[in-house]
Amino acid sequence: MDRMIYTAMTGASQTMGRLAAVAHNLANVTSTGYRAEEHRLRAVPVQSTNTPAPLSTRAFVVDDSTHTDFTPGEMQYTGRTLDLAVQGSGWIALAMPDGSEAYTRNGSLELSVNGVLQTRAGIPVQGDGGSITIPPDVKISIAKDGTVSVVPESGAQNTVNVVGRIKLTNPEETDLVRGNDGQFRTRGGDPAPADEKTQIASGYLEGSNVNPVDQMVTMISLSRQFEMQVKSLQMADQNDKSATQVISAR
Repeated sequence: MDRMIYTAMTGASQTMGRLAAVAHNLANVTSTGYRAEEHRLRAVPVQSTNTPAPLSTRAFVVDDSTHTDFTPGEMQYTGRTLDLAVQGSGWIALAMPDGSEAYTRNGSLELSVNGVLQTRAGIPVQGDGGSITIPPDVKISIAKDGTVSVVPESGAQNTVNVVGRIKLTNPEETDLVRGNDGQFRTRGGDPAPADEKTQIASGYLEGSNVNPVDQMVTMISLSRQFEMQVKSLQMADQNDKSATQVISAR
């Protein structure tokens, strides 16, 4: 009965957390560059320094880790110059306000009022020499290696000027951690080195890698697990009441 109570109680609690993760994935089916996440659970025996020691039958279900699916999403053509999609594995580096670096697959960029190349959320893109500033009245082109070039819209229109290069990186997936803001960072917080092999495609955006059908099936399965765990708690309660009645009758 101990195993039933502890496992069902903590299992139901952690299943609710997994349901929340699935709901979050479904809410981001259309989010550009989103990576699906999954919570993995495992059983852990109760440990205590108290005397007597906890019974070996007592175990908790805990959230062991948060797994991220790094499978690339489908590329969608937009024709917009400041829309970028990373081809294959790799990331676009962002210069965060606290001085650190974060990494994203959402390449829907724009220019600030000061001409700084940034995300829709206002976070500057990390360049080889800091943030990248675009002068006014120019045509922008972005090469596969992240080089940002501009051509004046008036005057000598055959003059191509390089204003910077977007930092593209490709750290180990196991070294990446998703932050509360949805951006990824290295586990130690150190900037990842630039990767010359990582390429981007201008005029494209990468869609979310969430499979809505799989997520719906998972949600139904988790809902049934939660119901089963609640019924197990109810059964344990009924067994306890029955046992109490038997003991009281004696």
